[in-house]
Amino acid sequence: MTRIAVIGGGRIGEALIAGLLESGHAVRDLVVAEKFGARAQELASTYGILTASISEASENADVIVLAVKPNDIDSVVTEISKIDLDGEREQLIVSLAAGVPTSKFEPKLPAGFPVIRVMPNTPMLVGEGVSVLSPGRYAKPEHLELVRTILSTVGKVVTVKENQLDAVTAVSGSGPAYFFLVAEAMIDAGVGLGLTREVATSLVVQTMVGSAAMLDRSDETPTALRYAVTSPGGTTAAAVRELESKGLRAAFFDALGAAKDRSTEMGITAE
Repeated sequence: MTRIAVIGGGRIGEALIAGLLESGHAVRDLVVAEKFGARAQELASTYGILTASISEASENADVIVLAVKPNDIDSVVTEISKIDLDGEREQLIVSLAAGVPTSKFEPKLPAGFPVIRVMPNTPMLVGEGVSVLSPGRYAKPEHLELVRTILSTVGKVVTVKENQLDAVTAVSGSGPAYFFLVAEAMIDAGVGLGLTREVATSLVVQTMVGSAAMLDRSDETPTALRYAVTSPGGTTAAAVRELESKGLRAAFFDALGAAKDRSTEMGITAE
């Protein structure tokens, strides 16, 4: 059984906590360190978990998860580096901070301390996330396997080289927001066409759920599945023609490029 400390009780930290508890993953202890007292008590009350300071939570943990904002990474790692980390137990740090490369904080840790960087996304809150792993210099295959096992309880897991994680951030880390924006736009359009908001919401949400399931379970490409819905001269063809003429595809290229660039900037500026 694994003792896990989650440093940071924001959306991603809470999503991981909720997902682990929901999955029944074999954790010996699950403790959260959250700097805002009211938030810490809210998490303790909601999930029945322990709260502690960063040093207390980290000292006895097998896995220390850094679920903090990029600008907080340096101060958190500095605090962790001051405690007596257990080399015999091979403690492991897992960083969920967007845009911050392992090279930014590995030097602050004891020599050879293993770190794995992860880009998660918020659907892990409902067990449908995707977590992308990248090992630091000293992470071993068994460390990767442990983190893969933990994160597979809240969704799918993919491994890439660290130099690809800014692109991953743009695609899947920020990706849920793009889908929510599309859903919002489709619902508003449905209301504009005379549907009630309740009906429009139900139609859009289930259409997205069903379409995602088809894409996940089918061997067909997204293009092939789209063609199957698009009859020549039909309603779908008319709609797709409008979307393409308004630059939808180019907008996504530009948007994901901007997200990737911002992820890179965050890594450069994180101190």
